[in-house]
Amino acid sequence: MRLALLGAPGSGKGTQAMLLEAKYGFVHISTGHILRKNLREKTELGLRAKPFMQEGELVPNDIVVEMVKERLSHDDAVAGFLMDGFPRDILQAEAFERILDEMGRPLDVVVLLKIDDELVVKRLTNRRTCRACGKILNLLGLHAGAKFCPDCGGGLYHRDDDSEPVIRNRIEVYREHSEPLAGWYEARGLLRTVEVEEYYMPEDTFRRIEAALDL
Repeated sequence: MRLALLGAPGSGKGTQAMLLEAKYGFVHISTGHILRKNLREKTELGLRAKPFMQEGELVPNDIVVEMVKERLSHDDAVAGFLMDGFPRDILQAEAFERILDEMGRPLDVVVLLKIDDELVVKRLTNRRTCRACGKILNLLGLHAGAKFCPDCGGGLYHRDDDSEPVIRNRIEVYREHSEPLAGWYEARGLLRTVEVEEYYMPEDTFRRIEAALDL
Protein backbone atom coordinates (compact mmCIF):
# COMPACT_ATOMS: atom_id res chain seq x y z
CA MET A 1 0.00 0.00 0.00
CA ARG A 2 1.15 3.54 -0.78
CA LEU A 3 -0.29 5.85 1.86
CA ALA A 4 0.08 9.49 2.88
CA LEU A 5 -0.93 10.70 6.34
CA LEU A 6 -2.12 14.30 6.70
CA GLY A 7 -3.21 16.36 9.69
CA ALA A 8 -2.64 19.50 11.74
CA PRO A 9 0.17 19.80 14.31
CA GLY A 10 -0.83 17.73 17.33
CA SER A 11 -3.21 15.49 15.40
CA GLY A 12 -1.04 12.46 16.15
CA LYS A 13 0.45 11.73 12.71
CA GLY A 14 3.77 10.55 14.11
CA THR A 15 2.17 8.28 16.69
CA GLN A 16 -0.24 6.74 14.20
CA ALA A 17 2.53 6.26 11.65
CA MET A 18 4.55 4.30 14.23
CA LEU A 19 1.52 2.15 15.12
CA LEU A 20 0.88 1.38 11.45
CA GLU A 21 4.54 0.59 10.89
CA ALA A 22 4.66 -1.73 13.91
CA LYS A 23 1.52 -3.70 13.06
CA TYR A 24 1.57 -3.80 9.26
CA GLY A 25 5.23 -3.31 8.40
CA PHE A 26 4.69 -0.14 6.39
CA VAL A 27 7.91 1.61 5.40
CA HIS A 28 7.54 4.84 7.39
CA ILE A 29 9.00 7.80 5.51
CA SER A 30 9.16 11.06 7.47
CA THR A 31 10.43 14.25 5.88
CA GLY A 32 11.79 15.28 9.27
CA HIS A 33 13.85 12.10 9.45
CA ILE A 34 15.01 12.54 5.87
CA LEU A 35 16.15 16.12 6.48
CA ARG A 36 18.05 15.22 9.65
CA LYS A 37 19.70 12.21 7.98
CA ASN A 38 20.90 14.29 5.02
CA LEU A 39 22.17 16.95 7.40
CA ARG A 40 23.98 14.38 9.56
CA GLU A 41 25.57 12.67 6.54
CA LYS A 42 26.47 16.02 4.93
CA THR A 43 24.98 15.08 1.58
CA GLU A 44 24.69 17.68 -1.17
CA LEU A 45 21.00 18.11 -0.40
CA GLY A 46 21.73 18.26 3.33
CA LEU A 47 24.28 21.04 2.82
CA ARG A 48 21.75 22.97 0.74
CA ALA A 49 19.11 22.55 3.45
CA LYS A 50 21.40 23.36 6.40
CA PRO A 51 21.24 27.19 6.29
CA PHE A 52 17.44 27.14 6.28
CA MET A 53 17.25 24.63 9.13
CA GLN A 54 19.75 26.59 11.20
CA GLU A 55 17.64 29.73 10.84
CA GLY A 56 14.44 27.87 11.67
CA GLU A 57 13.03 28.55 8.21
CA LEU A 58 11.12 26.15 5.96
CA VAL A 59 13.41 24.24 3.65
CA PRO A 60 12.54 25.19 0.03
CA ASN A 61 10.23 22.82 -1.82
CA ASP A 62 12.77 21.87 -4.48
CA ILE A 63 15.19 20.52 -1.84
CA VAL A 64 12.50 18.62 0.08
CA VAL A 65 11.05 17.14 -3.11
CA GLU A 66 14.49 15.93 -4.23
CA MET A 67 15.07 14.31 -0.83
CA VAL A 68 11.71 12.55 -1.00
CA LYS A 69 12.39 11.38 -4.56
CA GLU A 70 15.77 9.96 -3.54
CA ARG A 71 14.25 8.16 -0.52
CA LEU A 72 11.48 6.62 -2.63
CA SER A 73 14.10 5.16 -4.96
CA HIS A 74 15.35 2.81 -2.21
CA ASP A 75 14.44 -0.85 -2.54
CA ASP A 76 12.43 -0.96 0.69
CA ALA A 77 9.93 1.59 -0.66
CA VAL A 78 9.17 -0.22 -3.91
CA ALA A 79 6.42 -2.41 -2.49
CA GLY A 80 4.78 0.45 -0.59
CA PHE A 81 5.29 3.19 1.99
CA LEU A 82 3.66 5.42 4.56
CA MET A 83 4.45 9.09 3.96
CA ASP A 84 4.40 11.25 7.11
CA GLY A 85 4.77 15.04 6.91
CA PHE A 86 4.69 15.30 3.13
CA PRO A 87 3.18 16.86 1.11
CA ARG A 88 2.59 20.07 3.09
CA ASP A 89 0.99 22.14 0.33
CA ILE A 90 -0.48 21.87 -3.16
CA LEU A 91 2.85 22.53 -4.90
CA GLN A 92 4.46 19.66 -3.01
CA ALA A 93 1.45 17.44 -3.74
CA GLU A 94 1.76 18.14 -7.48
CA ALA A 95 5.49 17.37 -7.41
CA PHE A 96 4.83 14.21 -5.37
CA GLU A 97 2.23 13.07 -7.89
CA ARG A 98 4.68 13.58 -10.77
CA ILE A 99 7.40 11.60 -8.99
CA LEU A 100 5.07 8.68 -8.28
CA ASP A 101 3.67 8.73 -11.82
CA GLU A 102 7.21 8.57 -13.23
CA MET A 103 7.88 5.57 -10.99
CA GLY A 104 4.57 3.95 -11.93
CA ARG A 105 3.59 3.86 -8.24
CA PRO A 106 0.67 6.26 -7.61
CA LEU A 107 -0.79 6.78 -4.15
CA ASP A 108 -3.49 4.33 -3.06
CA VAL A 109 -5.01 6.41 -0.28
CA VAL A 110 -4.58 9.57 1.80
CA VAL A 111 -5.72 9.64 5.44
CA LEU A 112 -6.58 12.99 7.01
CA LEU A 113 -6.56 13.14 10.81
CA LYS A 114 -9.19 15.80 11.50
CA ILE A 115 -8.88 17.56 14.85
CA ASP A 116 -10.43 20.61 16.53
CA ASP A 117 -8.11 23.62 16.94
CA GLU A 118 -8.72 23.88 20.69
CA LEU A 119 -7.83 20.23 21.16
CA VAL A 120 -4.56 20.86 19.29
CA VAL A 121 -3.76 23.71 21.71
CA LYS A 122 -4.68 21.55 24.71
CA ARG A 123 -2.57 18.63 23.51
CA LEU A 124 0.54 20.58 22.58
CA THR A 125 0.64 22.87 25.61
CA ASN A 126 0.65 19.71 27.73
CA ARG A 127 3.44 18.09 25.76
CA ARG A 128 6.81 17.56 27.46
CA THR A 129 10.18 16.45 26.07
CA CYS A 130 12.91 14.46 27.82
CA ARG A 131 16.21 16.36 28.02
CA ALA A 132 18.18 13.12 27.94
CA CYS A 133 16.64 10.89 25.25
CA GLY A 134 14.26 13.26 23.44
CA LYS A 135 11.15 11.16 24.12
CA ILE A 136 7.93 13.18 23.82
CA LEU A 137 5.01 12.49 26.15
CA ASN A 138 1.79 14.20 27.14
CA LEU A 139 0.65 15.13 30.63
CA LEU A 140 -3.00 14.64 29.64
CA GLY A 141 -2.77 10.86 29.48
CA LEU A 142 -0.95 8.13 31.36
CA HIS A 143 1.89 10.51 32.22
CA ALA A 144 -0.19 13.13 34.05
CA GLY A 145 1.98 14.92 36.58
CA ALA A 146 5.19 13.28 35.36
CA LYS A 147 8.44 15.15 35.93
CA PHE A 148 10.84 12.50 34.66
CA CYS A 149 11.02 10.33 31.53
CA PRO A 150 9.57 6.83 32.09
CA ASP A 151 12.19 5.36 29.73
CA CYS A 152 15.47 6.87 30.90
CA GLY A 153 14.66 8.95 33.98
CA GLY A 154 15.73 12.20 32.34
CA GLY A 155 14.10 15.48 33.29
CA LEU A 156 11.17 16.76 31.26
CA TYR A 157 10.88 20.27 29.86
CA HIS A 158 8.33 22.37 27.99
CA ARG A 159 9.65 23.37 24.57
CA ASP A 160 9.34 27.01 23.53
CA ASP A 161 7.48 26.00 20.36
CA ASP A 162 4.84 24.28 22.50
CA SER A 163 3.67 27.60 23.93
CA GLU A 164 0.11 28.65 23.08
CA PRO A 165 0.96 31.70 20.87
CA VAL A 166 3.38 29.62 18.78
CA ILE A 167 0.90 26.75 18.51
CA ARG A 168 -1.90 29.04 17.33
CA ASN A 169 0.42 30.50 14.70
CA ARG A 170 1.32 26.99 13.52
CA ILE A 171 -2.40 26.21 13.24
CA GLU A 172 -2.92 29.30 11.07
CA VAL A 173 -0.01 28.30 8.83
CA TYR A 174 -1.51 24.82 8.53
CA ARG A 175 -4.96 26.21 7.66
CA GLU A 176 -3.49 28.44 4.96
CA HIS A 177 -1.02 26.07 3.33
CA SER A 178 -1.91 22.46 4.21
CA GLU A 179 -5.66 22.31 4.75
CA PRO A 180 -6.41 22.79 1.01
CA LEU A 181 -4.73 19.41 0.44
CA ALA A 182 -7.87 17.67 1.72
CA GLY A 183 -9.96 19.01 -1.15
CA TRP A 184 -7.17 18.37 -3.63
CA TYR A 185 -6.97 14.68 -2.70
CA GLU A 186 -10.73 14.33 -2.30
CA ALA A 187 -11.14 15.44 -5.92
CA ARG A 188 -8.87 12.53 -6.87
CA GLY A 189 -10.95 10.05 -4.89
CA LEU A 190 -8.09 9.26 -2.52
CA LEU A 191 -9.13 10.93 0.75
CA ARG A 192 -10.27 9.13 3.90
CA THR A 193 -11.07 11.33 6.92
CA VAL A 194 -10.62 10.09 10.49
CA GLU A 195 -11.94 12.19 13.38
CA VAL A 196 -9.56 12.65 16.33
CA GLU A 197 -11.59 13.22 19.49
CA GLU A 198 -10.56 14.56 22.88
CA TYR A 199 -11.17 11.48 24.96
CA TYR A 200 -9.71 9.04 22.47
CA MET A 201 -6.52 7.17 23.25
CA PRO A 202 -4.09 6.69 20.32
CA GLU A 203 -5.32 3.11 20.00
CA ASP A 204 -8.89 4.37 19.43
CA THR A 205 -7.80 6.61 16.58
CA PHE A 206 -5.70 3.75 15.23
CA ARG A 207 -8.77 1.49 15.04
CA ARG A 208 -10.60 4.18 13.11
CA ILE A 209 -7.70 4.39 10.66
CA GLU A 210 -7.77 0.61 10.23
CA ALA A 211 -11.50 0.78 9.49
CA ALA A 212 -10.98 3.60 6.97
CA LEU A 213 -8.31 1.54 5.21
CA ASP A 214 -10.23 -1.75 5.43
CA LEU A 215 -7.23 -3.35 7.13
